[in-house]
Amino acid sequence: MPFTSERLKQFEDIKKRYPEGKHKSALLPILHLVQEDHGWLPVAAMDDVAEVLDIKPIEVYEVATFYSMYNTKPVGKILIEVCQTGPCCLNGAEKIVSYIEKKLNIKVGETTKDNMFTLKTVECLGACGYAPMFQIGETFYEHLTEEKVDMILENLKQEKLKAINN
Repeated sequence: MPFTSERLKQFEDIKKRYPEGKHKSALLPILHLVQEDHGWLPVAAMDDVAEVLDIKPIEVYEVATFYSMYNTKPVGKILIEVCQTGPCCLNGAEKIVSYIEKKLNIKVGETTKDNMFTLKTVECLGACGYAPMFQIGETFYEHLTEEKVDMILENLKQEKLKAINN
């Protein structure tokens, strides 16, 4: 899974931001770029990142599995990240997760058969006053209800299908 010469140049530019011997600090932004290319972080790509940064592959895996922003297995076109920390749970996040599971016929960590939706629970997204909430891409959807979830998912699915067909 070799990187393009353009991507390798980006990696080198990122590494230059950090002092010699501290290139491991470039890991997070480089993983973002790799995930942008693949939609997730395949093991082979993480191994290549380790080589680029001259670190052990386990150091890459530890970071990729620690942060919820990285996906270590393929995800659908629409990744639903539901906040599952205390304030959201107190305000119905568990009910929203259960509702989405039933609606999409998947469990947390799974992707729909049509590869449209993946459901994931994550730690605090910093919107405690707007609970329950989820994030899709860079957009926060707050004060969720079952009706609101239906509307959001249908609108997003239609947008994705329209984009695919154009």
